[in-house]
Amino acid sequence: MQYLLMCCFEEALWAKLLDAKRTQIMDEYGKLLHDLKTSGRLLAGAKLDQSASAVTVREKNGKPVITDGPFAETREQLGGYHLIECKDRDEAVSIALRIPTLAAGGTIEVRPLLWPE
Repeated sequence: MQYLLMCCFEEALWAKLLDAKRTQIMDEYGKLLHDLKTSGRLLAGAKLDQSASAVTVREKNGKPVITDGPFAETREQLGGYHLIECKDRDEAVSIALRIPTLAAGGTIEVRPLLWPE
């Protein structure tokens, strides 16, 4: 089964972390991603630019509405994602628990893909 791990973090909190802490987190991320790649479980993933660079596209009354920035007003922003292959939800959650931003206040949403099957 394929799962999408959506990594969310409060951008203002990330900016307040000491450079050494951010470097440590990203180094741990590199090790985790290397492990997932070599084991064949990482299918895709990316770190996203800050939410201020986003554009939200909607339709209202049959007309496009394009808004700068994210549409959802949330405390945390989507910062990256990992598409992984796992035997089940428990394995996906165990991988999510290894993501180093958790210890610094991050949140990981684990969601199964419905397709491709």
